[in-house]
Amino acid sequence: MSNEVADVTIIGAGPTGLFAAFYAGLRGLRTRVIEALPEPGGQLAVLYPEKYIYDVPGHPKIMAKDLVRQLLEQCHLFEPEFVYGERIDALTRTTAAGEEVWRLGTATRAFLSRTVIVAGGVGAFEPNRLDRIGVTAFEGKGVHYFVQDKRRFRGKRVLIIGGGDTAVDWCLNLKDWAQEITLIHRRDEFRAHEASLTALRLTGIPMLTHWELKRVDGGETGVTAATIYDNRTGEERAIDVDSILISIGFKAALGPIEHWGLELAGPRHIRVDGFMQTNLPGVFAAGDMAAVEGSEPLNLIVTGFGQAAIAANAARRALDPKARLFPGHSSELRL
Repeated sequence: MSNEVADVTIIGAGPTGLFAAFYAGLRGLRTRVIEALPEPGGQLAVLYPEKYIYDVPGHPKIMAKDLVRQLLEQCHLFEPEFVYGERIDALTRTTAAGEEVWRLGTATRAFLSRTVIVAGGVGAFEPNRLDRIGVTAFEGKGVHYFVQDKRRFRGKRVLIIGGGDTAVDWCLNLKDWAQEITLIHRRDEFRAHEASLTALRLTGIPMLTHWELKRVDGGETGVTAATIYDNRTGEERAIDVDSILISIGFKAALGPIEHWGLELAGPRHIRVDGFMQTNLPGVFAAGDMAAVEGSEPLNLIVTGFGQAAIAANAARRALDPKARLFPGHSSELRL
């Protein structure tokens, strides 16, 4: 379908984008999904594929990569087209076969669509990197910012750096895989959920507050040691480690989306109404990027699911004003 006009093009293949693709298919729309990353899943795939998620309805807990797999299975019922490794740099209005449509341009090609749903999550993101001796030299050889496969930590001595949910969750997630884990944090206050901190304290994993990384040492086979220091006293300590996981947050920005003519709500959100409609006709937004007028953004997967359903159904009505917003009950369909 790449050279044809899609009924709806969804920008982003994270959980919100995937569920929007399912609902668009449910409404009979020719659907295209464009993702800048080489795989679906968004943050779930890049930041924590091996972590459990506990707030997805119907799943007491589900691993992030399994949620992505099931969302893909769900939306593939309607065979949407997926395009990976393409970032949309420009969104402009054009005419095709006498019809006014949206042109979504990348660095190498363009796609045409009657409606658009922007579901790009937090936007372009990259980890906050730590500028310490040896960190860059051993990145990918023992120093990690993301965990794609926790099996690489089996039997390892692991140093985890950070005080947020990601750092604490990886301590809990790797405790039965690693030989030993040490957590250091530059302050004595943690941003992680209190329940996670309580669980971490019960594990006996050392939690060294006011300690920071000074340098990383190793050889051809990778990391062998780290020097940490107390930022109050200057005391230094050398510890033997095989892997270092740096979890100190990431930078996120709207990127090219800022220049599409969309009305923004601050530096990271697109303003939408209750139907997830932006100020541009036929362009909707859902998920972490969307800021509903009169409300405050709530960046949860479950919120994104609800907004995806609204956006897809609103896109159907935008294509045919006589169509009902309500799609009917899926239990009545024969799929």
